[in-house]
Amino acid sequence: MAVNTGTNWTCYDSSTMTAREIYGRTLAEMAKEDKRIVALTADLEKSTALNKFSAVHPDRCFNVGIAEQNLFGAAAGMAATGLVPFASTFAIMACLRGGEQIRTDIAYQKLPVKIIATHAGISFGHAGTTHHCTEDFAIMRSIANMTVICPADGIETSKVVRACMDIDGPVYVRIGRGFEPPVYENEDYEFQIGKATTMCDGTDLTIITCGIGVLQSVNAAKTLAERDGISVRVVNMHTIKPIDADAIIYAANKTKRILTVEEHNVVGGLGDAVASVIAENQLKCAFKKHGIMDEFSVIGYAEDLYSYYKLDANGIADKVRELMKIEVAEDEDWEDE
Repeated sequence: MAVNTGTNWTCYDSSTMTAREIYGRTLAEMAKEDKRIVALTADLEKSTALNKFSAVHPDRCFNVGIAEQNLFGAAAGMAATGLVPFASTFAIMACLRGGEQIRTDIAYQKLPVKIIATHAGISFGHAGTTHHCTEDFAIMRSIANMTVICPADGIETSKVVRACMDIDGPVYVRIGRGFEPPVYENEDYEFQIGKATTMCDGTDLTIITCGIGVLQSVNAAKTLAERDGISVRVVNMHTIKPIDADAIIYAANKTKRILTVEEHNVVGGLGDAVASVIAENQLKCAFKKHGIMDEFSVIGYAEDLYSYYKLDANGIADKVRELMKIEVAEDEDWEDE
């Protein structure tokens, strides 16, 4: 698999590599072939990159104004007529301000509305705690009929946007503000909703992560191998719901240690989803959740916040070292009992 482990990129490259930009361009291309596709925004056409769509399909892009409840209510109505709406706004506005309409108007009726939520996690940085979104995994994965996806970069976002057309129901796709480095070098890899992707193999510990955590975990694994002799397996669990239970079971059995990394509150997010699989299958492994430790995030530039919360490669490597100190008992043999 071609993985970009470098950090050489500038703001001049962002327009061609950010998840938001690639989302807008991908949707515009898809709409040329599928007349059912429409786009809706709550006065954030440029911020969510739907201007790429409206430039090509102006009659199929609708701005409802600063009214997120109306955004999702209108999207539900359009879906009920046979259209496939892509509704985009900031993640915090989607899951909290428009949460009731998403639950009742969209998910309850299992309508094929695709919610593309941008500026998620702490990626909005200096915009402040009110605009950060570290609760959306917990909210969206608890809503029946909802598929929840968090792609690692723009290339994977393109694959997600195309693949979610095959989902018979609502989909919540979480992407960042858009200045995150790319993970993949190209689209030459297999992607399937609900099936995790192994980024690199290892025998001592498995990191299960998503979103911005994928590249940082891959870089952490490289550092740990070179400096500590620790072999780390990295799994991109891009689909939070339905979770890939088989990948988690395999990781627990193979490495006996699992660290989850997420740009989200550790309560209710990826870590809890993984922990549920471990508990339900009575797996024997050392386990630790890493993310925002059940607090409101502080304010600062995104790259500083990733360092502050140890969501960068150095911080993740430190968490791996901590977990490696835990002794893992060998499986007990009960055959002679």
